[in-house]
Amino acid sequence: MLEKNKVSYFEDQIKNFNMLNYHVLEGMADWVRVIDRNGTIIYANKTMKGALGTEIVGKKCYEALGKIRPCSFCITERSIATGEIIQKEENVGDRIFSVKSSPVSDSDGNIYAAVEVFRDVTRERKLEKELREKTKKLNKDITFAKILQEKILPRKGSYNNIKINYLYKPCEMLSGDMFDVFYIDKDNIGIYISDVAGHGITASMMTMFIRQTMRAIKDDILSPSKTLTELHKRFIDLNLDDEKYLTIFYGIFNCSTDTFKYANGGHNCIPILFDDNNVELLKMKGYPISYLFDEIHYNENMVQLKNGDRILFYTDGILEVRNKNKEEFGEKRIIEAVKEAPESPIKNIENKANSYMYGDQKDDFALVLMKVEK
Repeated sequence: MLEKNKVSYFEDQIKNFNMLNYHVLEGMADWVRVIDRNGTIIYANKTMKGALGTEIVGKKCYEALGKIRPCSFCITERSIATGEIIQKEENVGDRIFSVKSSPVSDSDGNIYAAVEVFRDVTRERKLEKELREKTKKLNKDITFAKILQEKILPRKGSYNNIKINYLYKPCEMLSGDMFDVFYIDKDNIGIYISDVAGHGITASMMTMFIRQTMRAIKDDILSPSKTLTELHKRFIDLNLDDEKYLTIFYGIFNCSTDTFKYANGGHNCIPILFDDNNVELLKMKGYPISYLFDEIHYNENMVQLKNGDRILFYTDGILEVRNKNKEEFGEKRIIEAVKEAPESPIKNIENKANSYMYGDQKDDFALVLMKVEK
């Protein structure tokens, strides 16, 4: 047990050195204590005594914290030995403290003790734990949503006399790009590609709305332009923020006549119609699905296809791939890649875009290839 005169001497020294400093220590909300080279507490401020008892002065540093043996890593011992300021966290009962130990020197510069300041960080650590748990749950939910989003993509392969292939690459776990292929009736097959503004959870949820709505509309409306008008109407009914919008290109292929009717809802990535020798852009103007207008009417066009014709649909993520000079990949390079490899355009575009890209992928992108096969 520390002799009382030693404790009194140390407290007198603090008072004599600077009365203001002494009152500051005594008035601090943090716990403050001073420990000598033997690991004995020779001073504790009023706050610490109030929490742990006045008798802690004179005890070993670990005893005052309810421990029966010294810490495996004693920051005070290290601080006295090296003159460093050391910090660690300490559990005291059900509370967590951030403890900082600083060396104390006499008038000759000799280190004879260390002062420890205990700051209660229990609330912060509990909040951090809750945040980690919520983040873990959110990541689990996002992973599930990613799997679900991929599972609802249309299958690759044949749909009557057209064949579908695609590439789907979100820049994050969830994507705002969506495409679908579905039977409307025995003669007609619908196909669309869409791009929702933004990324992540919000954009991915909007793709679910698009998919569900387009599949609901198909049974009642056999017109691409009228379908987009109805999609816009149902989008308006969602009452979302004004900055929410999407673009979509929708076409219907008739298996009996080999005609392809299409309409464009503001999709700036013009689908490319091509065969082994020729390339044509399916240009069509139209407004995005947004809150700019209460009602929108779209135009539609029709093209006659033949056996072997292909249509490439894509989103702007592939256009906006940039090189180290910040130059975009662009439509011209996509067309060149199609001309170079008309039998495998998706693979050729992917390879060229990956070689062109500098840094990480910045946006979602999707490529969908429809080929007429009889």
